[in-house]
Amino acid sequence: MATAARPRAGDRVLDVGCGTGYLSRILAPVVTTSGRVAGIDPSPAMIDYATGHAPGNCTYVQGEDENLPFPDDSFDLVISSLAVHHIPTDARPEALRQMFRVLRPCGRLLIAEFRSPANPLARHLIGALSGPAMQHDPRDLLGIMIPDAGFQVESEGDLPHLLYYVRATRP
Repeated sequence: MATAARPRAGDRVLDVGCGTGYLSRILAPVVTTSGRVAGIDPSPAMIDYATGHAPGNCTYVQGEDENLPFPDDSFDLVISSLAVHHIPTDARPEALRQMFRVLRPCGRLLIAEFRSPANPLARHLIGALSGPAMQHDPRDLLGIMIPDAGFQVESEGDLPHLLYYVRATRP
Protein backbone atom coordinates (compact mmCIF):
# COMPACT_ATOMS: atom_id res chain seq x y z
CA MET A 1 0.00 0.00 0.00
CA ALA A 2 2.79 2.44 0.87
CA THR A 3 4.50 1.77 -2.46
CA ALA A 4 1.22 2.07 -4.37
CA ALA A 5 0.65 5.49 -2.77
CA ARG A 6 3.80 6.82 -4.48
CA PRO A 7 4.73 9.32 -1.76
CA ARG A 8 7.43 11.90 -2.51
CA ALA A 9 9.81 13.90 -0.38
CA GLY A 10 8.07 17.04 0.81
CA ASP A 11 4.53 15.70 0.31
CA ARG A 12 1.75 16.65 2.69
CA VAL A 13 -0.17 13.41 3.23
CA LEU A 14 -3.54 12.72 4.84
CA ASP A 15 -4.32 9.19 6.06
CA VAL A 16 -8.12 8.94 6.30
CA GLY A 17 -9.19 6.27 8.78
CA CYS A 18 -5.62 6.00 10.03
CA GLY A 19 -6.36 3.60 12.89
CA THR A 20 -3.13 2.98 14.81
CA GLY A 21 -1.13 5.10 12.36
CA TYR A 22 0.78 2.15 10.96
CA LEU A 23 0.65 3.29 7.33
CA SER A 24 1.32 6.90 8.33
CA ARG A 25 4.48 5.86 10.15
CA ILE A 26 5.68 3.97 7.06
CA LEU A 27 5.14 7.05 4.87
CA ALA A 28 6.72 9.54 7.31
CA PRO A 29 10.38 8.83 6.47
CA VAL A 30 9.61 8.78 2.73
CA VAL A 31 8.14 12.30 2.77
CA THR A 32 11.21 13.31 4.85
CA THR A 33 11.24 16.04 7.45
CA SER A 34 10.22 18.55 4.77
CA GLY A 35 6.92 16.68 4.41
CA ARG A 36 4.08 16.09 6.85
CA VAL A 37 1.70 13.21 7.47
CA ALA A 38 -1.63 13.77 9.19
CA GLY A 39 -4.02 11.04 10.22
CA ILE A 40 -7.68 11.19 11.14
CA ASP A 41 -9.78 8.50 12.78
CA PRO A 42 -13.05 8.56 14.74
CA SER A 43 -11.68 6.35 17.54
CA PRO A 44 -10.04 8.15 20.47
CA ALA A 45 -8.15 4.97 21.39
CA MET A 46 -6.66 4.71 17.88
CA ILE A 47 -5.64 8.37 17.89
CA ASP A 48 -4.04 8.00 21.33
CA TYR A 49 -2.05 4.98 20.15
CA ALA A 50 -1.02 6.65 16.87
CA THR A 51 0.04 9.84 18.66
CA GLY A 52 2.07 7.87 21.21
CA HIS A 53 4.04 6.17 18.42
CA ALA A 54 4.28 9.09 15.99
CA PRO A 55 7.52 10.30 14.44
CA GLY A 56 8.10 14.06 14.48
CA ASN A 57 6.47 14.77 11.13
CA CYS A 58 3.18 12.96 11.94
CA THR A 59 0.14 14.37 13.69
CA TYR A 60 -3.18 12.71 14.42
CA VAL A 61 -6.65 14.09 15.07
CA GLN A 62 -9.90 12.51 16.10
CA GLY A 63 -12.69 13.20 13.67
CA GLU A 64 -15.16 11.90 11.14
CA ASP A 65 -14.14 11.23 7.56
CA GLU A 66 -17.19 13.03 6.23
CA ASN A 67 -16.22 16.25 8.05
CA LEU A 68 -12.46 16.66 7.64
CA PRO A 69 -11.13 19.50 9.83
CA PHE A 70 -8.49 20.65 7.34
CA PRO A 71 -8.35 23.64 4.98
CA ASP A 72 -9.11 23.32 1.29
CA ASP A 73 -6.18 22.27 -0.95
CA SER A 74 -3.95 21.36 2.01
CA PHE A 75 -2.63 17.91 0.95
CA ASP A 76 -0.64 16.48 -1.96
CA LEU A 77 -1.73 12.92 -1.28
CA VAL A 78 -4.79 11.44 0.44
CA ILE A 79 -4.76 7.76 1.31
CA SER A 80 -7.30 5.49 2.91
CA SER A 81 -6.67 1.85 3.67
CA LEU A 82 -9.38 -0.52 4.88
CA ALA A 83 -11.48 2.36 6.17
CA VAL A 84 -14.22 3.19 3.65
CA HIS A 85 -16.28 0.14 4.58
CA HIS A 86 -16.42 1.49 8.16
CA ILE A 87 -17.98 4.78 7.05
CA PRO A 88 -21.79 4.67 7.20
CA THR A 89 -23.14 4.01 3.71
CA ASP A 90 -25.01 7.31 3.45
CA ALA A 91 -21.92 9.27 4.59
CA ARG A 92 -19.48 7.76 2.05
CA PRO A 93 -20.19 10.19 -0.81
CA GLU A 94 -19.57 13.16 1.50
CA ALA A 95 -16.37 11.55 2.82
CA LEU A 96 -15.10 11.33 -0.78
CA ARG A 97 -16.11 14.95 -1.44
CA GLN A 98 -14.19 15.97 1.68
CA MET A 99 -11.10 14.11 0.45
CA PHE A 100 -11.44 15.97 -2.85
CA ARG A 101 -11.80 19.31 -1.04
CA VAL A 102 -8.65 18.95 1.07
CA LEU A 103 -6.56 17.66 -1.84
CA ARG A 104 -4.74 20.31 -3.85
CA PRO A 105 -5.31 20.47 -7.63
CA CYS A 106 -3.30 17.70 -9.33
CA GLY A 107 -3.13 15.95 -5.95
CA ARG A 108 -3.30 12.19 -5.68
CA LEU A 109 -5.78 9.82 -4.04
CA LEU A 110 -5.27 6.17 -3.20
CA ILE A 111 -7.98 4.07 -1.59
CA ALA A 112 -7.52 0.39 -0.80
CA GLU A 113 -10.16 -1.97 0.49
CA PHE A 114 -10.35 -5.65 1.28
CA ARG A 115 -11.22 -7.97 -1.60
CA SER A 116 -12.46 -11.50 -1.13
CA PRO A 117 -10.29 -14.34 -2.39
CA ALA A 118 -11.16 -15.72 -5.82
CA ASN A 119 -11.12 -19.28 -4.49
CA PRO A 120 -14.66 -20.18 -3.31
CA LEU A 121 -13.43 -22.19 -0.32
CA ALA A 122 -11.11 -19.40 0.83
CA ARG A 123 -13.90 -16.83 0.30
CA HIS A 124 -16.26 -18.95 2.44
CA LEU A 125 -13.62 -19.30 5.17
CA ILE A 126 -12.90 -15.55 5.22
CA GLY A 127 -16.64 -14.85 5.38
CA ALA A 128 -17.13 -17.28 8.25
CA LEU A 129 -14.25 -15.77 10.23
CA SER A 130 -14.86 -12.09 9.55
CA GLY A 131 -18.61 -11.77 9.24
CA PRO A 132 -20.25 -9.15 7.02
CA ALA A 133 -17.41 -6.60 7.32
CA MET A 134 -15.32 -8.47 4.75
CA GLN A 135 -18.07 -9.77 2.50
CA HIS A 136 -18.32 -6.72 0.24
CA ASP A 137 -17.00 -6.37 -3.28
CA PRO A 138 -14.70 -3.32 -3.28
CA ARG A 139 -15.86 -2.42 -6.79
CA ASP A 140 -19.40 -2.15 -5.43
CA LEU A 141 -18.22 -0.46 -2.23
CA LEU A 142 -16.28 2.25 -4.07
CA GLY A 143 -18.54 2.14 -7.12
CA ILE A 144 -18.83 5.48 -8.79
CA MET A 145 -18.24 7.50 -5.63
CA ILE A 146 -14.68 8.45 -6.58
CA PRO A 147 -15.51 9.94 -10.01
CA ASP A 148 -18.76 11.39 -8.64
CA ALA A 149 -16.68 13.30 -6.07
CA GLY A 150 -14.75 14.91 -8.96
CA PHE A 151 -11.68 12.67 -9.14
CA GLN A 152 -10.23 11.28 -12.36
CA VAL A 153 -9.53 7.58 -11.90
CA GLU A 154 -6.05 6.68 -13.17
CA SER A 155 -5.95 3.00 -12.34
CA GLU A 156 -7.53 0.31 -10.23
CA GLY A 157 -6.90 -3.33 -9.55
CA ASP A 158 -5.66 -5.92 -7.14
CA LEU A 159 -2.81 -5.52 -4.68
CA PRO A 160 -1.19 -8.38 -2.76
CA HIS A 161 -2.75 -9.61 0.47
CA LEU A 162 -6.37 -9.39 -0.65
CA LEU A 163 -6.50 -5.66 -1.33
CA TYR A 164 -8.18 -3.81 -4.18
CA TYR A 165 -7.07 -0.25 -4.94
CA VAL A 166 -8.26 2.80 -6.83
CA ARG A 167 -5.73 5.50 -7.71
CA ALA A 168 -7.10 8.88 -8.83
CA THR A 169 -6.15 12.53 -9.14
CA ARG A 170 -7.91 15.79 -8.52
CA PRO A 171 -8.01 17.75 -11.81
